[in-house]
This record gives sequence, C-alpha cells and structure tokens, in this order.
Amino acid sequence: MRLFVAVVPPPEVVEHLDAFLDVRREAGAFRWTVPDQWHLTLAFMPTVAERHLDDLETRLERAGHKRRPFELVVAGGGAFPNPAHAKVLYADLARQSDDVQHLATGVRAACAKAGAEPDGGRFRAHLTLARIGHPQEVTNWVRVLETYAGPTWTVDEFALIQSHLGEGPRKRPRHETLVTFQLG
Repeated sequence: MRLFVAVVPPPEVVEHLDAFLDVRREAGAFRWTVPDQWHLTLAFMPTVAERHLDDLETRLERAGHKRRPFELVVAGGGAFPNPAHAKVLYADLARQSDDVQHLATGVRAACAKAGAEPDGGRFRAHLTLARIGHPQEVTNWVRVLETYAGPTWTVDEFALIQSHLGEGPRKRPRHETLVTFQLG
C-alpha cells in the first residue's frame, strides 16, 4: 500500500487559496495540483504491507492523543529546491511554532515503530501547489505567493490516506482517507 499521513485543510481554507490562484494559474505552465487534494504531509510511506495497518493505526491514534490542537495559516510560498531551479511550487504555513514539527515527529516515529518506515528527508511544512517538469526560474511566482495570507484554522485532526497512482482524473493519483485521528 502507498500511504501518507496528512493534515487536510478545511474547505474554507482550500477555497480561499484556490480563489487566489484561480486568476493566476494560466500564467504558469505548470502541472497544478488539484485543490481537493491539498494537504500537509506529515509522513509518506511508499510501500506498506497490509499486515502493518492495524498496528500503524493504533500507534497513530496514540501519537494524536499526545498533541493538543493548534492554529495554522496558509501564508506565503516558496519553491523546491529553490526559486532559481524550481521543480515544485508550494504554499507556506505560518503560525507553525513547534506544533506542526512535534506532530510530524510523533507521526513519523509511530510509522517507523509500526513497520511502515517513512520516506524522505527533513520535514518541511508546506502545501504543494504545482509540479514543474524541468527546473525553472520561479522567483516572480514566489513573490506573488508571498502576498497571500489565508484564514486561520484550528488543526484538531490528521488522517491516514492511501494513494492510488493513476486512478484519478487525467491519470493523477486518487486519494482515499482510511482513518482520521483526533488531537488531544
């Protein structure tokens, strides 16, 4: 199974950011991500054996209970690996304090202990907005994103989501929420 653990912004946050980008998307020849799939990935596990799923769910539930709800704001943006040679354009998250980092650390530890080792390097809280086939200079896009600030929302849950590659519209992934976990 291809799984990830994520915080999913509420509809009003998604709609606000989508409206901001809507009038600007045609100016960028990128593969824009689908707004109803925007999420903050806490841990990504490219291959998880189904036999680990029950333990993973139990450990994620415990990790959620160890953290209290906190506030987030989508504000600003950036590019990976950098604006001069970007392959990904993203929206940034303000009011991260240490809450998002602590949640991601707890989630990643829970995944590893359950035998679902997370992939990737250092955690960087962001919402992927677009993927760029060949590295491009996107400094102007980053400047546009720096003018954005969305509504504040309270993160009080996160989800375990299965990604089905190529099953969504236009061969994009289809995401299926398996379980939602409460904070606190």
